[in-house]
Amino acid sequence: MKDLIGRENEIKRLDHAMEENEAQLIVVYGRRRVGKTYLINEYYDNRFTFKFTGSENQNNKEQLKNFILELTAAAHREYDQPKDWTEAFFALRSYLESADNSGKQVVFFDELPWMDKPGSGFLSAFEWFWNSWGAARKNLVFIVCGSATSWMVDKLDENKGGLFNRQTCRLFIEPFDLGHTEAYLQSRGINWSRYDIVQTYMIMGGIPFYLRLLDSSLTLNDNIDKLFFGKRAEMWNEFEHLYHTLFSNSDQYIKIAEALSQKKSGLSREEIVAKTGLKSNGVLTKMLSDLEKSGFIRVNNEYGHKKRGARYQLSDYYSLFYFRFIRDNYGKDSHFWANMNDNPARRAWAGLTFEQVCRDHIDQIKHALGISGVLTELSTWSKRGDDDEKGAQIDLIIERRDRVINLCEIKFSTGEYEIDKDYDLALKNKVEAFRTDSKCKMTIIMTMITSYGVKKNKYSNYIGREVTMEDLFD
Repeated sequence: MKDLIGRENEIKRLDHAMEENEAQLIVVYGRRRVGKTYLINEYYDNRFTFKFTGSENQNNKEQLKNFILELTAAAHREYDQPKDWTEAFFALRSYLESADNSGKQVVFFDELPWMDKPGSGFLSAFEWFWNSWGAARKNLVFIVCGSATSWMVDKLDENKGGLFNRQTCRLFIEPFDLGHTEAYLQSRGINWSRYDIVQTYMIMGGIPFYLRLLDSSLTLNDNIDKLFFGKRAEMWNEFEHLYHTLFSNSDQYIKIAEALSQKKSGLSREEIVAKTGLKSNGVLTKMLSDLEKSGFIRVNNEYGHKKRGARYQLSDYYSLFYFRFIRDNYGKDSHFWANMNDNPARRAWAGLTFEQVCRDHIDQIKHALGISGVLTELSTWSKRGDDDEKGAQIDLIIERRDRVINLCEIKFSTGEYEIDKDYDLALKNKVEAFRTDSKCKMTIIMTMITSYGVKKNKYSNYIGREVTMEDLFD
């Protein structure tokens, strides 16, 4: 495991599972390209009693053929071709009973959702295998993994049938945070400034597969041009794969993602219906739930309206970057990103996306504020303007159990952020509008989250607390 970056908690969970004296059913899921398979392969050093990987575009008959070929190779004996998954699992049972039982027997099924083709009977056969035999094998460690997070959650985590509450360990593999992204890049000989690493994160998120494609001999701008904007670039068709491999009716999911990409603060359910033309029914509820479970969207609560004010926000960095820049510019200019270096559109994108980065590093922000142990709730707030009064919006509200609220303004800049007379007045008016509109009685602390801090001048004293880009790496 020497090549693993981060994943400390996941490794501890796996260690614990391996020490248990009873059968283990370990469910591993997470976004495509996040490193699920890599983690399991590295942890077990690719030494499995049996391993099988499902195929996306093969029918059930071909999947069964692949399965029996892998089993034949592992057992060094011939097996008859199974007519269904029940026979396939019985063959696996026969092999495991005859294999060495002196230690743990580790079985790894990767891309499990792809095995569950319509009418295949895979899931019911797996339930029968586990309940009738596997669960009683004290030395059996059965790992199932898949990128289709919604399938993994619906069919395994929230299974109401034979697999209800059967999993003994659940691992949701999340993207790297900024600290682990930096460590991963350094392990590959990339020693960029933290400003550049944050920009990289805004494009790729903490997805190890994407980060692995970066070339240490190139600048950040040249890397992005090479990967995204050159003809037949390595990431030119990633968007299609990303959604089509996760969702069966991917066009509908893409409609939702595209609508959400057009408004940084997100959309209400009613606004999503209006923009996409989708019906407001159970199908839409399921699609929104799938996107949230898969890490593509987040649900933000409006301050004071925890349910009614919920807004859905696109939170997948690559999707945001795709809709903003790649979709309409791929193949037109192989140096598009370098030529956009000082473009207002790029600066605006960076400012908005930095807000997403901050939301994904709330633990680091709380640590910097000295409130790690304080129970908090996150929300946003906005007020529409009219002829008499301007509208107002607060990027992030951290409401604390100690009856203090941090109203957070988030700014991404190339140097210290300077507050001038107009912005100072705007901040004060915003706080007053929030207090009046929300009828908030708590102590309010104006908090700035910036890349390099707030420049000290006669207007900076209104800022009660500061968090910088450096704090997000802790």
